[in-house]
Amino acid sequence: MGWTPLYLEMQDKNVLVVGAGEVGRRRARRFLESGANVVVSGGHLPSELSELGATHQPRSELPLWIEWADLVVVASGDPQLNQEVSELAKDKLINRADYPEKGNIIVPSSFSIKDVQFSIFTQGKSPLMARKLRKRIQTIIKEEDILKMELQHFTRKLLKEKMSDQKKRRDYLYQILNDKKINELLDRGELEEAQSYVTILLETPD
Repeated sequence: MGWTPLYLEMQDKNVLVVGAGEVGRRRARRFLESGANVVVSGGHLPSELSELGATHQPRSELPLWIEWADLVVVASGDPQLNQEVSELAKDKLINRADYPEKGNIIVPSSFSIKDVQFSIFTQGKSPLMARKLRKRIQTIIKEEDILKMELQHFTRKLLKEKMSDQKKRRDYLYQILNDKKINELLDRGELEEAQSYVTILLETPD
C-alpha cells in the first residue's frame, strides 16, 4: 500500500461527515476541535457537536455539500449510500470508515500527551491492536520526556537568536540533552530551573 503519514492543517477547512453514528460523531468531533467547518448529513446531530459548531444538512442536498467540502468522511451504516457518496466525491480528499483502503485519507487512532501527538495505523488490519498499542505507548512516555521536549524547544529558540550555524546549534542541543545537571533538574520536575541553567550556559556560546 502507498500510505504515508501526514498532518493536515484543518483550520477553516470544510469537512462533510456522512453518517452520525459513533464513528461519524468521533470523526466530526476531531475535525471540529482542529478548527474545521463541519457539516453532518444523516441521522440526528448530537448536541455536543452542535455546541462545537457543527451543522446538520439533509441527505437530499449531499451533492451540494460534497462540492463544498475539502474533505469528505464516509461513515454511514448504509453500504450503498457510502458507495454513492464516494463516487460523487472522487476528486476530493475522502476518508472511508467502512473500507479505508477505498479512500485516500486515513484517520488513524491518535492521542496527545501535552504537545506531543501520536498516531497509530495498522494498515486496517486491527483497530483493536491499535488501541492496545496506544495504551502501551501511554505507559512508556514519562513526564520527564515531555519536560525534555519543552527544554529543547526553549533552547532552540535561544540558539537561533545567538548563532546561524545549524550544525553548531545541533551540537548544543545534543549537549543539553545529555547534560547530567539538566537531567537531574528535569527528573525533579524543575523545568524553570533547567531553563535558567541553559540560559547561563548559552550566554557566551563558542
